[in-house]
Amino acid sequence: MSNNLENAPIHVKLAVDLIMLLEQHEIPAEDVLAALEIVKSDFQNKLNNEASTN
Repeated sequence: MSNNLENAPIHVKLAVDLIMLLEQHEIPAEDVLAALEIVKSDFQNKLNNEASTN
């Protein structure tokens, strides 16, 4: 990991890790984007539920 990435925010590190994982498995871009929509929706729901319980 480059020095710049070591100092990057966690969400940037996570994004880089996810990109590398998906590219290593040669998953088609359209499948990645469809899956990411599901992931985003799931985590948005979790965030909304956390906010409503606090």
